[in-house]
Amino acid sequence: MTNKFTSERNFSSNQEILNWDNVCEDIKNKLGKDIFNSWIQKLKLVEDLEHYLVLSSPTRFIRDWITSRYLDEILNIVQKHKKSVNRIDFVIQDSFNSKEPNKKNIFNNQKNSNITFIEDSLLNFSRLDESKNFSNFIVGNSNNLAYQACNKVCEKISHYNPLYLYGGIGMGKTHLLNAIGLKMREKYKVMFISAERFMYQFVKSIKTNQMVKFKDFFRKSDVFIIDDIQFVSGKETMQEEFFHTFNALIENGSQIVISSDRPPNKLVKIQERIRSRFSGGLVVNIEDSNFDLRLDILKSKMNEIKITFPDIKEPSEELLKFLSLKIKQSIRETIGALNRIISFTKIYNKSPTVAESKIILRDLLNFSENTVTIENIQKTVSQFYKISLSEMLSKRRSRYLVRPRQISMYLSKNLTTKSLPDIGREFQGRDHTTVIHSVKIIDKLIKNSEETSKEIQKIKNKILYKESNEI
Repeated sequence: MTNKFTSERNFSSNQEILNWDNVCEDIKNKLGKDIFNSWIQKLKLVEDLEHYLVLSSPTRFIRDWITSRYLDEILNIVQKHKKSVNRIDFVIQDSFNSKEPNKKNIFNNQKNSNITFIEDSLLNFSRLDESKNFSNFIVGNSNNLAYQACNKVCEKISHYNPLYLYGGIGMGKTHLLNAIGLKMREKYKVMFISAERFMYQFVKSIKTNQMVKFKDFFRKSDVFIIDDIQFVSGKETMQEEFFHTFNALIENGSQIVISSDRPPNKLVKIQERIRSRFSGGLVVNIEDSNFDLRLDILKSKMNEIKITFPDIKEPSEELLKFLSLKIKQSIRETIGALNRIISFTKIYNKSPTVAESKIILRDLLNFSENTVTIENIQKTVSQFYKISLSEMLSKRRSRYLVRPRQISMYLSKNLTTKSLPDIGREFQGRDHTTVIHSVKIIDKLIKNSEETSKEIQKIKNKILYKESNEI
């Protein structure tokens, strides 16, 4: 098979080598040729280790897209070829190439870099993401204080110690921690790890009787960055070790940076002495994002997407404002909504309207299917065309009645989950073939008549989104 995947392995390893060509063939058969060619084949295999793989992606957008949609299926396929693999990690290709021209020796050479290293452990791959830096972090009122504090830490080590960032999910905490690591590794030894991975390494060290190595490794870094510290809640033995690691780092003058989803005094099942030390540094809250910040982030994300797909149909300003206004649970969900819109654009080669986006994002917008009923559609259409509901549902075939009737059936098919026979019964017992005919007629009209298309979009707005004048 001719395959564009490029395999680059660390040949010094004695472990079994994964047959990447066979994996690629199975991925293509499972996901389909179109998905494989559009997304998966852009990846390259960088490293094949005992328990996980490292893949490189041309851009962060492609990595995020594959991770959110296909990663589980890819991992399942990989495990059929190599059962010991339990995780897939990614690196962005551009930064990977620029920093390590001799890619075969990337992990062998890592000992000579400023990133701390554990031999034969899950930490032999740097968790720092080159794409999450200060230059592409969008600053707004809600995160400005956190952004400034992170920059100050980079200017003067251990000035704020520890620096403790907290905020809701998807608010940019990990981005800022990563940016600190990228900036400070130019001069210092940096350790960037999640609390979950710290716990894994701790347990592994106990089982393999390597606690001395564990202690030495984590206490020798100049900058210790740990993400999602709330995950150590209830782990008393690990908290004990973390407490001593924390104290040793402070005594050595190392900078500690911590993130969590809550302030120190709200951390449950964590020792009081640890919470006290967290509170003794600079504690900064990343507040919920506002409309302007979300809009700026979406525009920045679109600029990034256009680098990868320069010919893509861009969402309108109105649509970006709609997403920023309505998808506000977290910045991550706002970007996720944009990714769905981009998916629609790639499939249909057009950017969806606001009305179409409401259907695409129905679950995020909390639109209940029960609120969109055939009865509501019938009433809205009859009011729009200024005819009575009884006339529209009658057996009469006058043109001024037939078209609204067909539009009602079309919308009933597209906006509800009712079957064709069910829809027919709601229109005075008409046959399901009548519904099919109506849907085909309206589909054709939408393509050929701009006026009809605009009318139907207006009706959709009235049905799905009563506050459409909000934007």
